[in-house]
Amino acid sequence: MVKSKSLTFLASESSGEVSALFLRPPAAKWLLVFGHGAGAGMHHPFMEAVSHRLADARIATFRYQFPYMEKKSGRPDPQPILLATVRSAVAAAGQVGGSLPMIAGGKSMGGRMTSLAASMEPLSGVRGLVFFGFPLHPPGKPGTERAKHLSAVTVPMLFLQGTRDKLADLTLLSPICTTLPLAALKVVEGADHSFHMAKSSGTSDDAALGMLVQAVNDWAAVL
Repeated sequence: MVKSKSLTFLASESSGEVSALFLRPPAAKWLLVFGHGAGAGMHHPFMEAVSHRLADARIATFRYQFPYMEKKSGRPDPQPILLATVRSAVAAAGQVGGSLPMIAGGKSMGGRMTSLAASMEPLSGVRGLVFFGFPLHPPGKPGTERAKHLSAVTVPMLFLQGTRDKLADLTLLSPICTTLPLAALKVVEGADHSFHMAKSSGTSDDAALGMLVQAVNDWAAVL
């Protein structure tokens, strides 16, 4: 098994350095700059599992911490710091990845912050964005406010969503995706926001993970 390389980079002048993990498989063809969700950092089992499964598909990953997680704080940083960290992570990934073409995104909040950053100014070298559970709204509070910026993103986007995701009502997200000419939506039947599968689905969490990686691989192949 290929091992991750531990790195650090400057997230922003005010927040200092943060940690990152660079996993590059032999004959890598893409590099995903991969941000974590609000409640768990880059070492979360889901982040770890996705990164290694992507490596099997010859997709390298650059996982990174947001400053609040680096400091073991439970409260996410102010949005300007989160956005600055996304940009710094893309720049750092580009340096270690060399000529590898890049995609960027993340789990939940990490993906949304990436899209927000990209909507304000294109992320240098990034050819597409991928969201592992886009957090369209808070649990139990359906809404579309968090999607307004997506029309300003200028690169293709892949939304990976479960039918049991309480942070993304598909009756709201699906129509949004149809109005975005650069968006693709992959629905995982029976998966929740963390891509845990309902027992009644007859599909294992591992199989769902395989679906996610295959979807990323197929999508990236035509960028």
